[in-house]
Parts: sequence; C-alpha cells; structure tokens
Amino acid sequence: MNISIFGLGYVGAVTAGCLARQGHSIVGVDVSPQKVEAFNQGIPPIVEPGLEELMIVAKKKGRLRATVHCEEAINATELSIVCVGTPSLMTGALDLGYVRGVVQQIAAALRKKAASHSLVMRSTMLPGSTAALAQEYLSDLMAVRLLQVFYYPEFLRESTAVADFDNPSLAVVGTRDGTPPSADLMKNLFGEQAAPVNWNTAEMVKYACNAFHATKIAFTNEVGRIGKQMGVDARRVMELLCLDTKLNLSPYYMKPGNPFGGSCLPKDVRALTNHARQHGLNLPMLENLLPSNDRHLNSLLSLITESGHNEVSILGLSFKSNTDDLRESAMVEVAQTLLGRGYKLRIFDPALNFAALVGANKRVIDMKMPHLASLLCPDLATALGTKGLVVAAQKCAPLAELKKCITAEHHVLDVNGWTELKELPSKYEGFCW
Repeated sequence: MNISIFGLGYVGAVTAGCLARQGHSIVGVDVSPQKVEAFNQGIPPIVEPGLEELMIVAKKKGRLRATVHCEEAINATELSIVCVGTPSLMTGALDLGYVRGVVQQIAAALRKKAASHSLVMRSTMLPGSTAALAQEYLSDLMAVRLLQVFYYPEFLRESTAVADFDNPSLAVVGTRDGTPPSADLMKNLFGEQAAPVNWNTAEMVKYACNAFHATKIAFTNEVGRIGKQMGVDARRVMELLCLDTKLNLSPYYMKPGNPFGGSCLPKDVRALTNHARQHGLNLPMLENLLPSNDRHLNSLLSLITESGHNEVSILGLSFKSNTDDLRESAMVEVAQTLLGRGYKLRIFDPALNFAALVGANKRVIDMKMPHLASLLCPDLATALGTKGLVVAAQKCAPLAELKKCITAEHHVLDVNGWTELKELPSKYEGFCW
C-alpha cells in the first residue's frame, strides 16, 4: 500500500519504519523541515531501539520519504495515518489544535484529488473526537463514499515500541458504527486479530488502558511506602500478587456495575489506610477507594430516585451472587435509603433465608433493616408485582421466569451487566453503560 503518515514524532516514526519493513511505501509528513530532511536521509527523529536499522533499510529500498506538503502526500497515497500530538492545555484539557489543522488540510487535498481514500486517526483523543472531526471537516467526503475513517489507537511503549508494533498487547480498530473494515485492511494494516468497535469505544479503550497503567503504578508505589514503614519488601509482595492470574491479573473485577462490598474489601482498605494515617503516610489513592465506591453508590441511588417509580423491586440483596453475606452490601444501603424515603419496596433473593441469619449477617439486618422479613418475597412474581422499577443487582432468577413476570409497565435497571435483560418487554437501562 501507499501510505502517508502525518506527524513524524514518536508514534509516527515507529509506525513509518515498521510499515515500511512490511513492504508498504511510506510518505512522511511534518511541519518541521529538519524532521523531514532527517527522514529523507533515513535518520529517525527519536531514539528507539531497532528503529534506525528499519529506516536505513527502508530508505535503501526506496520505501521511505518525507515532505512538508500535505497535498503532495495525499496525491501519492491511498491511505493516511494521523499521528500528530495531542498535548495538554494549561487547564488540563486536551489540545486538538494539531489534529484539527492536519485533518482540515487532508480534507482540502482530498476534495481536489476526488479519489477514494482511507483516513486512520492514531492520535490519542477523547471519545467523540473522531466523530466531531468527521462531522466538521469530512462529512461531505464520507457522504459520497470518497473517504472512510478509522480510529486505531496505539499501544507502543517507549524503548520497546518496535517489538510492541510487531506483537501488540491489544489491537482495536474503530469504525463509525463498529462494522469491521475490509479484509484487505485488516490483513495489511490493523491485523486480523484487531477487535472491531465504534469510534468512541476505540478512543475510550486507549484512555482506559493508560488510566489503568497509571493506577497500577500509583497503587504499587503506595503499597511500597506503607510496606517500607511496616518493614515489608513491597517488591516481593508485588511479585507474589502477580502470580495470581485467577483474580489479580484477570477480568474478574473489571466489570462495571455493583459497588464493592462484603466482609473483606471495605474492612481491609479501612485498616490499611487507618494504619497509614496513624504513621503519617499520605496514600491518596488508597484513601480514596472507599469515597469513590460511595460516589458510585450515590450514582445508583440517583438513577433509582430519578426513574419516576415509587415501587422498587430489588433482585439480589447480598453483596454478590450465591451468598447470603449482607455485610457492607450496596443493596442493603439502597434498600435502607429507599425505605427511609417512603418507597414501596420488595426484595427477591433465593440465597437469603431470614430465619437462618446468624452472627454478623443478623446484626447487619437488626441494625439497618429490622423489617427485612416483611420485604423478602418468597417467589419472583410477588417480588416483581405488575409495575415499577426492577433493580437487577444479581442474576438470581432465570431469564425464562423473568419473561413470564416482567411487563411493559416495568423499568429494568441492570446493575450486574446482565445484557440478556434487554430481551424483556420492559424498558431496559444499564447502570453505567
């Protein structure tokens, strides 16, 4: 393929070198004459292991050149990749000025060329950015099918970028509606294993990855600080933590939905942060885990109270499925709040037997919901009634049974990520999706 790459910085240079090695003909584009001149000599603008060798070989084979002229690059290629920077403004907001300028130039050049073209956005941008740019600058070209636009996030780490390009940790390609690109593009550019999604999802996954990486580093450093205070080598702790691929390194906890609760997580976070405060350690990330969880719970309560229903059915009261543990369960807090505000409340949880509650479980109910027995419904139909809001916190009822009981007068609020609930005849709403 003949490919133009706009922005010869870190991502653009690595992308150019690696694509040229695969046999593509590359035209680099940059506003800096110095970068363009160096590129035309096969000299990379950054220090990155393996890149200089790639560029030297590509230059010798005639696969690599650069220019400062957008129109020249567009006329010589059928696909363009935008890799310009998206720095922060003083306010912390994202600066899309460079992207806007490049896209506007590309659009003008394409209108003159009047030939089919593909545009791949690779600059890191917030969700909605590709759609906004397409609407503002590219809609006419897309309408007449002269242009198709993709968002293709990069996951290149400095110092290992060439290896990461060859074996990416994640491959995602965004199209306007999530329709997969052509087999030719998947094979030659995106990779046949790339997950096709819509533009917004592709943009968001890049931010989710970077925020998660930052979270892991901050978390590890805070564990290191408190570990040192306790005389524990946190490096060994982290080595052991990473051995657990069933929970610690897995998708188990990576599902938006219920606030966390139970007998362990809240209690242990409190103990750790309390110890840190007593010994003068400032651990802002760990200290904000519980406030963040409370904020999440408040968001759920807001959705419930803003639904307009005064009858609420809760499916699942314990803190997670297939247990009767009510300690620090978010749904106990929801039920208590709704009762206090005068809502008509019904609860269905087949794992919960009020008569068998003992110990801490019984103390939770005695303290927070002494009238639990009158709220628990022995059968699903009674719990759901004929109308109202259904808060589906757990998969504690068969879908087939729900289909028999749910009506168009119900409104299902899915807190668990139980997407099959969309099949019900009621209105469906996801908690945070």
